[in-house]
Amino acid sequence: MTIRLYDTARQAVVPFSPGPVVSIYTCGITPYDAAHLGHAATYLAYDVLQRRLRDLGHITRCVRNVTDVDDDILRKARELDVHYLDLAADEIARFDEQMAALNVLVPYREPRATSAIPDILGFVAMVLDSGHAYRAGGAVYFDVSSFERFGQISHLGRDEMLELARERGGNPDDPYKRDPLDFVLWQPSLPDEPSWESLWGPGRPGWHIECSALAMRELGLPIDLHGGGSDLIFPHHECEAAQSEAATGETFVRHWMHVGMVRLGGEKMSKSLGNLVFVGELLKEHEGVAIRLALLSQHYRTTWEWRPELLDEANDRLAAWRAAGPGEGAIDEVRTRLDDDLDTPGALCALDAAVAEGSGVSATASALLGVELV
Repeated sequence: MTIRLYDTARQAVVPFSPGPVVSIYTCGITPYDAAHLGHAATYLAYDVLQRRLRDLGHITRCVRNVTDVDDDILRKARELDVHYLDLAADEIARFDEQMAALNVLVPYREPRATSAIPDILGFVAMVLDSGHAYRAGGAVYFDVSSFERFGQISHLGRDEMLELARERGGNPDDPYKRDPLDFVLWQPSLPDEPSWESLWGPGRPGWHIECSALAMRELGLPIDLHGGGSDLIFPHHECEAAQSEAATGETFVRHWMHVGMVRLGGEKMSKSLGNLVFVGELLKEHEGVAIRLALLSQHYRTTWEWRPELLDEANDRLAAWRAAGPGEGAIDEVRTRLDDDLDTPGALCALDAAVAEGSGVSATASALLGVELV
């Protein structure tokens, strides 16, 4: 059997047919604040994918990085007057605890960006040696004009790219750039920021290069599937793919999978906007399995609006499933739904139908969804 998944780069639902061992890289958190429902929805999608792949007999190796040095965490540490690594340690522990409460599978590895500084330095040198980067103002920039396939994932026009780069920290107005879309590989640190020695002067890595270095170090090339939230398609994943393929001359990723945004009040749920529903707050009043069911009731690829009523519906569903007891209903239907671009809403409805017919809830089917009923 073959799972079919939407591929962002190919803009179509296509077969996902990896080998026996499946390499997966998902962009993890920047640990400067608590996890919100947007994070949870993203990691649940890759969790369910892994459960179905394992059900099919694959071994999954999912690497979820931690961006423990970048503009956001350094800014927050400065505001709180704490060391940025102390802030990261506290938030990572809280995040891991909350993901465990939602029954998210533990990653194969969870490397930190700061663990990869030697790898990053070597990678920057590779990009420079390949002729795809240049030095200016104490920084090293990737030259997007040198890479013909820039835009291969997002399929955006230049104006859209510039708008998103400005919105998402790309700093297109940097006077040292040859092109506003060029992006930083290595940058000078401010006086109160961490700094590492390099051939190009003391400084710290750019955002995108951290993931390239970690992905290749932990999984090798090519990676079977790479993803994160859809807000990472541009600039993060576009830049990541460009620098990786420019440096190595090899395909970076076989399949790009992105998760839609969770909205609140008509806007994307995000730390910058402050319109957040925190996982930790919901766990004070609801079981993790109920929160999980509420999130799985929405298709991973859609952008949707969070409503508290979704938790009421999830609690009712959970009660009905528990009351029905074990059975053998809907196993095949759940597998079929998940193979169709991870149709978790359809899988939940299949189990609802099995309960309504008196077939009970199959332990195998509920396990595929990560829903423990005991």
